[in-house]
Amino acid sequence: MKLSDLRPNPGATKRKKRVGRGPSSGHGKTATRGHKGQKSRSGGLKNPAKHEGGRSTLLMRLPKRGMRGQVPGAIPRVVYEAVNLKDLARKFPEGGEVTPEALREARLVRKDRPVKLLATGEVGAAYTVRVHAASKAAIAKIESAGGKVLLLGEEA
Repeated sequence: MKLSDLRPNPGATKRKKRVGRGPSSGHGKTATRGHKGQKSRSGGLKNPAKHEGGRSTLLMRLPKRGMRGQVPGAIPRVVYEAVNLKDLARKFPEGGEVTPEALREARLVRKDRPVKLLATGEVGAAYTVRVHAASKAAIAKIESAGGKVLLLGEEA
């Protein structure tokens, strides 16, 4: 005897109710749905958590807060690739010019996004950094080390 050979005793399980199969089935015509009304129609049962019988749902009545997707006409948020000063000191110890292309080659930046310079770490050499954005603290640290930060898109 195997597990797949096991069957329930005859009469131990009820047959499935077959509705809508004509008058002789005992469940014909309205197919156990009663007469008229929302529940008698196809697709008529609504999600009880959301449906409130025609009144405005709770979800619609509650105040909406926070970011809810892109509003037409809104300016989209810029997502930057962040580069810290400690990473510059590690990959470019001698200083010099640093551009987004050089950062990509040094594998500090992975995606083709705008680059933002952040101030974590110290700088020991003079850098000329060309990035799309930089924090005030990062600009101050680069300039105190004798370098300069040029923001792309603002150059004349």
